[in-house]
Amino acid sequence: MNRPPSLKFKIFLALRDAVRKITDKVDLVPGPVQYNEDGMSTGNTASFLTDPLFVESYRLGEATGSWKNIRWRCYVCCWAASHAINLEGDFVECGVNRGGYSRAILNYVDLRAANKKFYLMDTFNGLVEDLLTDSEKRLGRTGGGYDECYQDVVKTFAGQPVELVRGVIPDTLPLVRTDRVAYLSVDMNCVQPEMAAIEYFWPKMVRGGVLVHDDYASPVFVNQKNALDDFAARNGVRVLTIPTGQGLLFKP
Repeated sequence: MNRPPSLKFKIFLALRDAVRKITDKVDLVPGPVQYNEDGMSTGNTASFLTDPLFVESYRLGEATGSWKNIRWRCYVCCWAASHAINLEGDFVECGVNRGGYSRAILNYVDLRAANKKFYLMDTFNGLVEDLLTDSEKRLGRTGGGYDECYQDVVKTFAGQPVELVRGVIPDTLPLVRTDRVAYLSVDMNCVQPEMAAIEYFWPKMVRGGVLVHDDYASPVFVNQKNALDDFAARNGVRVLTIPTGQGLLFKP
């Protein structure tokens, strides 16, 4: 049974949100900035912010209620999808919640024209207590933590080339009926199911396929970073850290 988040975890979330509100309003770099949200600020060009296709894709993603004010992170996913659309293989997202990233991607690239399917995998009601490590529990993470949203996600993706896979990873991994994966997104806030998914799909990823790890560089999720670094070393690749906090891996 899911338990409500612990007081420690609630305090962490409150502090994180307070920091984000401050950094959204205060320049983190000298001079005029082009982008200043989600803990990231730069004076470098961010022309995608005015690209009509991305603007509409982001609007659709944000409208799911998954998140707000993370445009650069969302753009990274859209960019990765635009790379993967030209490869053989389907798209997989492990950790969907209400489907913000995947909804944006479906507007940004035409999966139907490319004859690809998007598999969206989640419990659709939060973390699973039994899969949390002792280290994660000491950080205050508990089962649940997210509202039940499956029926909302069903409505969001009605008529799209999407297959929803509801359940606990790794149990549901064999339900993804594809032997080729071009795009893999991992964002489950929990190291065991994340690494189970990566270990399972990596052999299925085509040459040039891209893995986007949402929380790779977040200090809150250091266990995930360490595990992905170890996986990358064993497979002769390196993770690209980007200032959004995401990590990228490309299949050689």
